[in-house]
Amino acid sequence: MNLPIIEISDLKRSFGKKLVLDGVTLSIPTGGVFGLLGGNGAGKTTVLRHTLGLLAAQSGSVRVFGLDPVADPVGTLGRIGYLSENRELPDWMRIHQLISYSQAFYPNWDPDYAESLRNLFELDPKAFVRALSRGQRARAGLLVALAHRPDLLILDEPSSGLDPVVRRDILGAIIRTIADEGRTVLFSSHLLDEVERVADRIAILHQGRIQLCAGMDQVLSGHRRVHLRLSSAVSHFPPTGIWIHAEGSGHDWSMVAEGDIQNIGEAASRLQAEILKVEPISLDDIFVARTAGKLLAAGVRS
Repeated sequence: MNLPIIEISDLKRSFGKKLVLDGVTLSIPTGGVFGLLGGNGAGKTTVLRHTLGLLAAQSGSVRVFGLDPVADPVGTLGRIGYLSENRELPDWMRIHQLISYSQAFYPNWDPDYAESLRNLFELDPKAFVRALSRGQRARAGLLVALAHRPDLLILDEPSSGLDPVVRRDILGAIIRTIADEGRTVLFSSHLLDEVERVADRIAILHQGRIQLCAGMDQVLSGHRRVHLRLSSAVSHFPPTGIWIHAEGSGHDWSMVAEGDIQNIGEAASRLQAEILKVEPISLDDIFVARTAGKLLAAGVRS
């Protein structure tokens, strides 16, 4: 079996008095697409910066290719392609200069592939980086990140600034192509429909903690929306047992449940509730259920 390409163990990080990562543990396998999900301030970018060796662990450990990226940047960075959310590119360069400049840093740079990407992204080689639109700047950043065919591609909000056509036809195709070649993609995103379409595995990060980490198929098949009618009306329904999120009032509640049909039926029986309907749900629904405010007031328990 392939060793994990990234191993993060009990990683904690604070900036001043603010705790940003609170014991994050992740094991990302070699090959495939791994989506890191979280709202603004969840800690996604901080996790990515640790994997790049830009931040040293204050507590816990980070290993990439089995190496400490802070202690051994030469052994890690040359095998990583990275696109930041801010598209940090030298504004004074033209596109052809950016390509030549970037090539000098990577011995495995593929000039033919770089040129094919430039054509695919419709980037004028004479255009100045500072004159690029937000979408064009994202394309230029992707070109630089991809052209040396990295073993690990790290993308921080890769679709920011890309129109829907580019997101669907270019970014998705590139991510899948890299994964199909046995390379690994780690990307953070708030566009959950995009993540659902391309990721093999996901982790949900909320308030510095991992709420869920599993294969995409397992996540989608393991959660359901259940419409219940309770025999006795209640004003609150706390998340407990298989019930991870609740909306409703009185007798009628819409629940997000984690478990199979048999477990859902048994839990409903304990509540003396009638199951009106069971539906599959999207990754967006699961994300909201896992990260929305917890309904912890006293009430019905399964």
